[in-house]
Amino acid sequence: MTTNVELSNGLLMPQIGLGVYLVSDVAVCEASVRTALQTGYRLIDTAFAYRNEAAVGRGIRSSGVARDEIFLTTKLWPSDYGYEKAEAAIGGALARLDCGPIDLLLLHQPVGDVRGAWRAMEEAVDNGVVRSIGVSNFTVDDLEKLLPEARIAPVVDQVELHPHWQQPELLPYLAEKGIVAEAWYPIGHGSKKLLEEPAVVAAAAAHEKSAVQVILRWHVQRGFVAIPKSTNPAHIAANLDVFDFELSPAEMAAIDALGKDRPMFRMPRWLMSAVMPLARPRPKP
Repeated sequence: MTTNVELSNGLLMPQIGLGVYLVSDVAVCEASVRTALQTGYRLIDTAFAYRNEAAVGRGIRSSGVARDEIFLTTKLWPSDYGYEKAEAAIGGALARLDCGPIDLLLLHQPVGDVRGAWRAMEEAVDNGVVRSIGVSNFTVDDLEKLLPEARIAPVVDQVELHPHWQQPELLPYLAEKGIVAEAWYPIGHGSKKLLEEPAVVAAAAAHEKSAVQVILRWHVQRGFVAIPKSTNPAHIAANLDVFDFELSPAEMAAIDALGKDRPMFRMPRWLMSAVMPLARPRPKP
């Protein structure tokens, strides 16, 4: 089982979860979610843009795990920003997931009518259909624009985060504001260079763990949330098996020292805007 971090609103969020980005086969997605929950995961992360919310919901409902034990995250895409559009999109997400209140709802990108969408998300919290709200891919500048306008502060910023990209400007700011850092690409998209770093390999050998498990353990000890994606049951199980060992201060320092000066992936703002319109998923059969 995973450990938790406490969000600024008092909710507990598991530190290791299952991400389902690019899991477009709905049967595979449903099976992966079900497998993860039966293995011990309690955090599932999806998004409207992933086109698999309905499959995630079916996986949750068929898992046999009580809904109140599961922390479910989804995200609004910028084409649904603005108050009225976001209000409708939240209703759509609730219907597709069909799992009751959403535990965490994120703005997927920092473009478009962020303020209008945020107001709709705040009202969803007031109405009890969303338990907490946050952002994804927001920089310090983006948060500086949102926070003065926000009645309810974001509890999470989900960003690219791994030993090769440690968000040197963002992380201190998030800590100051009480916002939890959540990692997509937590193992650097399986980067061979990252997995073969001597500091990672040495720690893996010392603890009889894999390089992936060492990196996920690094996230846990840094206080981050990580959502590695896998559809392989063995990998799903291995990614959660990081709570029976602890990296030493020296091992943590050696991995901390791997930080580089640029992320692996950065979507330019002009491209965010260019891809904002996103076709609605087909109704589920």
